[in-house]
Amino acid sequence: GRHEVWSWKTASKESLCLLWQKVKVQLMLSMSFLTALFWYCRRLYSFLAQLLKRWSNYLQRQLIRNLSVLPEVHLLGYSAREWKGETKQAKEMREAYEELFRSCHIKYLRQVRRDNYSVVRAVLFQIFSQGIPFPSWMKERDILKLPEKLLYSQGCNWIQQYSFGPERYTGPNAFGKLRKCMEALKTNWAEISATRDHEERRSMCNTLFSDESKEYKLYEAIKFIMLYEVVEAYEQIKSRDEPVHNLFNLLFARDSSSDPLSFMMNHLNSIGDSICLDQVELFLLGYLLEVKIRVYRLHRFNTEEFQVNYPDEYRREWNEISLLTEDDRYYHIPLFRT
Repeated sequence: GRHEVWSWKTASKESLCLLWQKVKVQLMLSMSFLTALFWYCRRLYSFLAQLLKRWSNYLQRQLIRNLSVLPEVHLLGYSAREWKGETKQAKEMREAYEELFRSCHIKYLRQVRRDNYSVVRAVLFQIFSQGIPFPSWMKERDILKLPEKLLYSQGCNWIQQYSFGPERYTGPNAFGKLRKCMEALKTNWAEISATRDHEERRSMCNTLFSDESKEYKLYEAIKFIMLYEVVEAYEQIKSRDEPVHNLFNLLFARDSSSDPLSFMMNHLNSIGDSICLDQVELFLLGYLLEVKIRVYRLHRFNTEEFQVNYPDEYRREWNEISLLTEDDRYYHIPLFRT
């Protein structure tokens, strides 16, 4: 009996040992497989994360490269980088920037692309980024109908000679192109101004102002609105129905813009192509958009023209935006910090 019990125990023990050996082999194989799988997944995750980071950096570089309004930079750092040397002009410019930093609480600036849409871009970007709504007159009138009204109701068939920046001649296509420009302005302005979240609005502005084809439509729409208002003022002056703002008298007093057609041919058509807005047109821009445009003119430092408002007569409820220029041609956006 003892022999049978011993044999049974021995057999059981051997069976368990054999079973353990098999399970042990399987466990070792499974652990090796899991270890290899974990290592592979970790390497794959690392590779995908690195790939995503590179792609994100590439997209960010492309976005910044295409942005027509760059991210903010420190004001004095920009001044030191742009105006090196000990020439009289460099010293005066650095001194002007230091005055802005010290007395005007301007700590940063956003560089605006240096082309002949510069000032219109700087103004419109701030209107959009601040969520400023349509001017009062634009809420009462459908701006999409302005090209049609000018062409058919007021008989200004000469708008076929309108030039869209570098595109010097469009002929019969001018009306259709103007309509698309007005649609782009109305749609984007309404959508962005209705966005209350600042970060979302900032993202929308960065997207919009990194697409040249969309941007230029906005600027051409602003140019056309300027032309439309000049025609309206000219008709009022001729009919003597009601007085017009003094800026229109200044505009028509120029030999190069004595009437709407000459204003378009000699001034508006070249904006975006070979010239920027001049001082009178900057008055007109602020008046039409119902914003007070404060311009810091660094080349006029230590004179009464260092800070100028466009227009100089404005309503208290108008929003204020600021520009910074070194030469009255290219403009940047100053940023205030207390």
